[in-house]
Amino acid sequence: MKKYRSYASILLIILLFATIGFFYFFDYLEVEKPSIKLNQEIVAIGKLKKVEITFGDQKSGLSNIVVEIVQDNKGRILVNEKIPTKGTKQKILVVTFDTAALNLNDGQAILNIKAVDYSIFRNKTVQSSTVTIDTIPPQITLLSTINHINQGGTCFIAYRNSKPVDLTGVYVNDYFTAGHTLMIANKPASVAYFALPYNASKAKTKITLFARDYAGNETRITLPCKIKEKKFRSDKMNLSESFLQQKMPEFQAMVPSLKGKTQVEVFKYVNAEMRNTNFSDIQSICQKSAPKALWEGAFLRMRGASPMALFGDKRTYASAGNGFASSVHAGVDLASVTQAPIEAANSGIVVFAAPLGIYGNTIILDHGLGVFSLYAHLSSLTAAVGKSVKKEELIGYSGTSGLAGGDHLHFGIIVGGQFVNPQEWWDSHWIEDNINKKMRL
Repeated sequence: MKKYRSYASILLIILLFATIGFFYFFDYLEVEKPSIKLNQEIVAIGKLKKVEITFGDQKSGLSNIVVEIVQDNKGRILVNEKIPTKGTKQKILVVTFDTAALNLNDGQAILNIKAVDYSIFRNKTVQSSTVTIDTIPPQITLLSTINHINQGGTCFIAYRNSKPVDLTGVYVNDYFTAGHTLMIANKPASVAYFALPYNASKAKTKITLFARDYAGNETRITLPCKIKEKKFRSDKMNLSESFLQQKMPEFQAMVPSLKGKTQVEVFKYVNAEMRNTNFSDIQSICQKSAPKALWEGAFLRMRGASPMALFGDKRTYASAGNGFASSVHAGVDLASVTQAPIEAANSGIVVFAAPLGIYGNTIILDHGLGVFSLYAHLSSLTAAVGKSVKKEELIGYSGTSGLAGGDHLHFGIIVGGQFVNPQEWWDSHWIEDNINKKMRL
């Protein structure tokens, strides 16, 4: 009998340890709390707001998730999901706050987000925060209602928003250019420089101002403007055998897949695929800009140089008399003497200084508020990334690097990620009439 009781005690102890081991190894005894992460900070909620919430528990897994908003002591449940089986380590939900459907009034509310795991202790995490219900969209007031824009040119606008905004700027059809906040007449205002495509038409081009507040409410108004048509040149360029033999091997060395291709096939690739890739790279480089104007006065034009090609020139390329490719010139080509000194067109910060495909050795300067200048085909660079340069400061020497048939400077102005006509920026009268006067208003 004693022996039987001894065996029973041992069996009970083994069973107890086995049970504890089961709960331990399968995370039922874990005490780690679940995690809750939002893709954005929720300060205010407008008429309709979507928020992505990531719930996680890497031990026992999630068992219950709840999203609730409380106003006037009345709770509104947006999510109450019970997960029936153990093992869900992560759950991502997109929660829509529809203030009208939830019967929420403008004012304060409490947002509660809860996650519970499958541990025997039912570990839970609760995030509570005060949010503002705000369903009134911002109002936009233009500081100047007279806007004349050249095809391929730049427009500057200044305006005020009735409340702080999360995002503001200009849409030209579907292309968005962000605005910037600064002080005008000792009051906060928004300004935006944006580009008008060279082929923009009066009938098919819609330009709107946009503002979105921190609650997600949005406003759009039509920008009153007059689009001025501009005639651009067309040119047929015969590519000589010597040019192709001199230049195409450089690009074949850059792109291994071009080996074995004919010179014309290489040029087609360079003129189309590489040109598009380089433009995407330039847009990425120009995404971030200083929050204030670093430039002053008209931009400097290369001294003693003759224009070889203008902005908007439509080029058709031919070999042996047969046209096979085309492009639109996105800057102005200027030439003087071989390896001429190149100076900064205006004060700014060097954001790029390296070889760049068809542009060869290139420097890009940030002049603030989304305005950049580009200097291409240089033989050598004398300015490094991060350096602040003054107007007229030496930054390099002209050359034939990249897709250049002779020693020259390709000069470009980039506004909001788009190339624009540099000739406007060389004109002090244009700057006075289209920028300075609007700033003084």
